Amino acid sequence: MAREANAYGLAAAHIGDVAPVVVISADGRDHRLLFNPRVTASATETASGDEGSVSLPGARADIVRPVWVEVRYQEADGGERTERFDGFLGRVVQHEIEQMNGIFFLDRLSRLKREMVLKRFRKQAG
Repeated sequence: MAREANAYGLAAAHIGDVAPVVVISADGRDHRLLFNPRVTASATETASGDEGSVSLPGARADIVRPVWVEVRYQEADGGERTERFDGFLGRVVQHEIEQMNGIFFLDRLSRLKREMVLKRFRKQAG
């Protein structure tokens, strides 16, 4: 699913489903399914990084996030697992969990910055 969308991750919301599931494929593996994922801890240190979404192709923005998160989730077999996600993979997991919970990456920007990104997006889309 994420590969076909040319994305590092997808939340079920991207395909119109409200199921609490995300797919990530940013760490060289084929893909990983995280059911009912929730962030249970995060770093106090943050970093800014470029993000986008398949929902607005071409719209990009620097988003500040914790450099790592600990996530509790269920695997496909129903077993529960807690895992720490660092760096880029941590960013992808945070982005998708937020998307699953109805928070779009642009919601993390000030109104002015969000409007600038959307203006560039509209201009690009023609």
